Amino acid sequence: MAMGAKVTNNNRLAYMYIMPAVIIMSLVILYPFIYNVVLSFSNMSLSHFREWRIIGINNYKQVLLNADFWYYFFKTILWTALNLFFHVTIGVFLALILNKDIKGKSFFRTLLILPWAVPQYITALTWRGMFNSEYGAISLILDKLFGLHIPWLSTEWGAFTACLITNIWLGFPFMMIIALGALQSIPNELYEAADIDGASWFHKLKNITVPLIKPVMVPAITLGVIWTFNNFNVVWLVSNGGEPSDKTHILVSYVYKTGFTYFRLGYAAAFSMIIFIILLLFSWNFIKRTKATEAVY
Repeated sequence: MAMGAKVTNNNRLAYMYIMPAVIIMSLVILYPFIYNVVLSFSNMSLSHFREWRIIGINNYKQVLLNADFWYYFFKTILWTALNLFFHVTIGVFLALILNKDIKGKSFFRTLLILPWAVPQYITALTWRGMFNSEYGAISLILDKLFGLHIPWLSTEWGAFTACLITNIWLGFPFMMIIALGALQSIPNELYEAADIDGASWFHKLKNITVPLIKPVMVPAITLGVIWTFNNFNVVWLVSNGGEPSDKTHILVSYVYKTGFTYFRLGYAAAFSMIIFIILLLFSWNFIKRTKATEAVY
């Protein structure tokens, strides 16, 4: 009986410790999520702000039947795929270099992590200034050295490319740090044995490095997909709200403009729930297929 009472008291104490976190998480995450779900089935808008009502799945139908959704969905897939490709490629490449014995390793490691350490909105506004067609540093350099005058921010794909370059700059340090940590956990004996067997650098990369960093990189890539898919700041700030003519939006920035510029709140809520479902299905399927949560032996 004494042991049972002790276990019960310990459990109560544990619940008391975690209760503040549970309450805060419920207030800032669970309640807004449930409220957003309810709004997605309503006609909430500027004209029905106080007397909104539930109208069923009409908002979801409007989103899925809207050609703009599929256009921005394609742009978002392209945006996410290109960003993740360069994030992982550049990040792993730099990690492989920094994992070697080179002079100034600490200096280069600190220098390369700066893009990720600087607040995102500052970087986005700085790059927007550099892409300015009249006085931007990038435009001036390309004009003087190569005679190229690229209207970065005044055309659809020019602005999209500017946002892409900015986000690649922001994102590769995270993958670099994750990959570097994984590389440093690989025993040197494996590479020494491979050298004795006469394995080339490619075979060591394929048979040792990639399989052993995969359990670490897969969750990082999953997070990268979610962050990039929902990266509102870069697209909004670099393209100045989706300019020109709302052609530079991705799904999340278009949802923001729909909700807080056009005040179609019910429609925007349904739009955001569809984005949530897309990311949930992707994450679950990606982790399941790559077996990222399985133990590594």
